Amino acid sequence: MKIRVHALVSGRVQGVFYRAYTCEKAAKLGVFGWVRNLPDGRVEAVLEGGEEAVESLLTLLKFGPAHARVESIAKTHEDYEGEFMDFTVRY
Repeated sequence: MKIRVHALVSGRVQGVFYRAYTCEKAAKLGVFGWVRNLPDGRVEAVLEGGEEAVESLLTLLKFGPAHARVESIAKTHEDYEGEFMDFTVRY
Protein backbone atom coordinates (compact mmCIF):
# COMPACT_ATOMS: atom_id res chain seq x y z
CA MET A 1 0.00 0.00 0.00
CA LYS A 2 1.27 3.48 -0.90
CA ILE A 3 1.01 6.27 1.65
CA ARG A 4 1.79 9.97 2.00
CA VAL A 5 2.97 11.65 5.21
CA HIS A 6 3.50 15.36 5.89
CA ALA A 7 6.07 15.72 8.68
CA LEU A 8 7.28 18.67 10.77
CA VAL A 9 10.51 17.96 12.64
CA SER A 10 11.48 20.04 15.68
CA GLY A 11 14.77 20.29 17.55
CA ARG A 12 18.30 21.00 16.40
CA VAL A 13 17.66 20.04 12.78
CA GLN A 14 19.04 22.97 10.80
CA GLY A 15 22.75 23.44 10.12
CA VAL A 16 23.47 19.76 10.84
CA PHE A 17 22.94 18.26 7.33
CA TYR A 18 19.46 17.01 8.24
CA ARG A 19 18.06 17.67 4.76
CA ALA A 20 20.97 15.87 3.06
CA TYR A 21 20.55 12.98 5.49
CA THR A 22 16.84 12.82 4.68
CA CYS A 23 17.51 12.77 0.92
CA GLU A 24 20.13 10.04 1.26
CA LYS A 25 17.92 7.80 3.39
CA ALA A 26 14.85 8.42 1.21
CA ALA A 27 16.79 7.41 -1.93
CA LYS A 28 17.97 4.18 -0.29
CA LEU A 29 14.43 3.31 0.80
CA GLY A 30 12.69 4.31 -2.45
CA VAL A 31 10.69 7.11 -0.83
CA PHE A 32 9.77 10.14 -2.95
CA GLY A 33 8.90 13.72 -2.00
CA TRP A 34 10.76 16.72 -0.63
CA VAL A 35 12.32 18.29 2.46
CA ARG A 36 12.96 21.95 3.38
CA ASN A 37 13.98 24.21 6.26
CA LEU A 38 11.33 26.46 7.78
CA PRO A 39 12.03 29.98 9.11
CA ASP A 40 11.07 28.89 12.64
CA GLY A 41 13.91 26.33 12.84
CA ARG A 42 11.87 23.24 12.01
CA VAL A 43 12.26 20.99 8.98
CA GLU A 44 9.24 20.12 6.85
CA ALA A 45 8.98 17.05 4.64
CA VAL A 46 6.44 15.32 2.44
CA LEU A 47 7.09 11.59 2.03
CA GLU A 48 5.42 9.24 -0.44
CA GLY A 49 5.98 5.56 -1.05
CA GLY A 50 5.29 2.12 0.24
CA GLU A 51 4.00 2.08 3.81
CA GLU A 52 6.96 0.10 5.15
CA ALA A 53 9.51 2.35 3.42
CA VAL A 54 7.88 5.58 4.63
CA GLU A 55 7.61 4.27 8.19
CA SER A 56 11.27 3.17 8.07
CA LEU A 57 12.28 6.66 6.94
CA LEU A 58 10.25 8.26 9.74
CA THR A 59 12.07 6.05 12.23
CA LEU A 60 15.45 7.16 10.84
CA LEU A 61 14.34 10.81 10.95
CA LYS A 62 13.75 10.51 14.71
CA PHE A 63 17.53 10.32 15.08
CA GLY A 64 18.88 12.25 12.08
CA PRO A 65 22.58 12.78 11.37
CA ALA A 66 25.27 12.84 14.05
CA HIS A 67 24.85 16.44 15.26
CA ALA A 68 21.06 16.61 15.08
CA ARG A 69 18.86 16.47 18.16
CA VAL A 70 15.28 15.68 17.20
CA GLU A 71 12.76 16.70 19.85
CA SER A 72 9.59 15.68 18.02
CA ILE A 73 8.06 14.79 14.68
CA ALA A 74 4.49 15.89 14.07
CA LYS A 75 3.13 13.80 11.23
CA THR A 76 -0.11 13.95 9.31
CA HIS A 77 -1.24 11.20 6.96
CA GLU A 78 -2.59 12.58 3.70
CA ASP A 79 -4.11 11.03 0.59
CA TYR A 80 -1.43 9.42 -1.59
CA GLU A 81 -1.01 11.40 -4.81
CA GLY A 82 1.98 9.77 -6.55
CA GLU A 83 3.13 13.16 -7.80
CA PHE A 84 6.89 12.77 -7.17
CA MET A 85 9.53 11.06 -9.30
CA ASP A 86 12.39 11.55 -6.81
CA PHE A 87 13.26 13.08 -3.45
CA THR A 88 14.53 16.68 -3.44
CA VAL A 89 15.51 19.54 -1.19
CA ARG A 90 13.27 22.59 -1.57
CA TYR A 91 14.51 26.08 -0.77
